[in-house]
Amino acid sequence: MLTDELRAEVARLKAERDAVVLAHYYVPPEVQELADHVGDSFALAKLAATLTCRTLVFAGVSFMAESAKLLSPEKTVLMPEPTADCPMAHMVRRETVDAARERYGDELAVACYVNSTVEVKSWSDVCVTSSNAVKIVRALPQVNVLFVPDRHLGSFVAEQVPEKNVILNDGFCPIHQDISADEVRALKEAHPGAPVLAHPECGPEAMALADFAGSTSQIIEVAVAGEALDYIILTVDGVRGELERRCGGTGKRFHFPPTRPVCPDMARITVERLVACLREGTGAVDLPPAAVAEGARRTLTRMLELGAR
Repeated sequence: MLTDELRAEVARLKAERDAVVLAHYYVPPEVQELADHVGDSFALAKLAATLTCRTLVFAGVSFMAESAKLLSPEKTVLMPEPTADCPMAHMVRRETVDAARERYGDELAVACYVNSTVEVKSWSDVCVTSSNAVKIVRALPQVNVLFVPDRHLGSFVAEQVPEKNVILNDGFCPIHQDISADEVRALKEAHPGAPVLAHPECGPEAMALADFAGSTSQIIEVAVAGEALDYIILTVDGVRGELERRCGGTGKRFHFPPTRPVCPDMARITVERLVACLREGTGAVDLPPAAVAEGARRTLTRMLELGAR
């Protein structure tokens, strides 16, 4: 439980460093409580580029902090847990991208899910998030689109944009892919009529049982606006805190698979590590080599431009 003394210390340290704390929905709820802004990857990427503070503290995994540094290179970007990573971010080979470019030439665009390393972004033409991937792929002038790294989000995009030839890469989020369709069916039997809200990183068997598929923030908005009292949520359990805060007093209940979907990297971002990061200035994120930074920044900037249309 967060004490008044701890909250006061965090406020003092933020003021001393001119720092803003950004937290992803998947980090522990007590870390979210101490953050200035909580959101999904897209919302935090947009926000980080507009803030005027000197320091950004990113309570999330490495690709999120890297993106913030690319969009705000003049700021100090700190990670409370520098080793927090995303396995899917590394599930792309350069040979896959090069082979697709050789085959399709200028008729190919490489759309890179923001859950990727800065190097992978530099190989690509545009970044996307789960909230804007369909919109951005649809807006691309090329018919052929190599979607990296997540094959499940890529499949979801392909279904929504059938006029495009979406080429899939063999990457995935281990947490979402492991959500069991049998457990989802059991939840549907236990809560008849409860809408199933799924993140498109889920595997096809679980996705086939969903009533709605969208980003973490979109799942939250659907649950907040919905009239049902029970909801089955197919994404990382960390979003429970925001759902309960937004729906407090409504009687709404949120049911996650019994094999609890927890991101172990996000779970390592604790209050203690956040405070230590603010106190000591540890976990600084550096810019990559100039050529990599330039390419990756271009894909992020194009995402923001296309996403705003």
